[in-house]
Amino acid sequence: MRPSKRPADAMREVSLTTGVNRHAEGSCLVKFGETQVLCLASLEERVPPFLKNSGKGWVTAEYGMLPRATGDRMRREASAGKQSGRTLEIQRLIGRSLRAVVDLTALGERQITVDCDVIQADGGTRTAAITGGYVALAQCLKWMEARGMVSAKNVLKGHVAAVSCGIYKNEPVLDLDYAEDSTAETDANFVMTGAGGIIEIQGTAEGAPFSEEEFLTLLKLARKGVGELVEAQQRVLGEG
Repeated sequence: MRPSKRPADAMREVSLTTGVNRHAEGSCLVKFGETQVLCLASLEERVPPFLKNSGKGWVTAEYGMLPRATGDRMRREASAGKQSGRTLEIQRLIGRSLRAVVDLTALGERQITVDCDVIQADGGTRTAAITGGYVALAQCLKWMEARGMVSAKNVLKGHVAAVSCGIYKNEPVLDLDYAEDSTAETDANFVMTGAGGIIEIQGTAEGAPFSEEEFLTLLKLARKGVGELVEAQQRVLGEG
């Protein structure tokens, strides 16, 4: 039995709320159960030096956890003078995931930065950030489209969402909260498109190695979860 009493193939309650910041060109507060991440998309009329005069734009991400996102207060990374390896790895993952569904040429020589700040952590912060980050990005592109800067449907090639799966007490389960994630025998994150394409899979056996059959079971669960998340994205973006 899962600590949350959820069936093995059940997501936590998911909430996507747009328009939560009046300054950002796109914004979304995403909740996966008790995990809450604020995602803000900001437009800049510039690109990194390596893309200057290329005709292509860029989408990147930054990620961080607020000091009381967890049970004990964490020191701000800015006060430490550098970001942790975990933070760098996660924000690179978010950026890669979002760029996978963006036509950078159609974006033009502009950069969109998606800031993902964890307000409260209870497992799955990176998957929530990718899912909410996509919504903030889509909102930003709608803002640009309203001003004649781009055609949002030409820039976005599809949806992207992410979910965790794992083996908890010998049972494959979907969308791990912290109680499960901290003791799972296997933990994996799946980043996928709305069409079912795989962008990235991160999977680790914390104890005994997992089998190919178990991996395929986790993949099946992930497809179900991502499908539900994409439907939630479509609803909040008014796409159906």
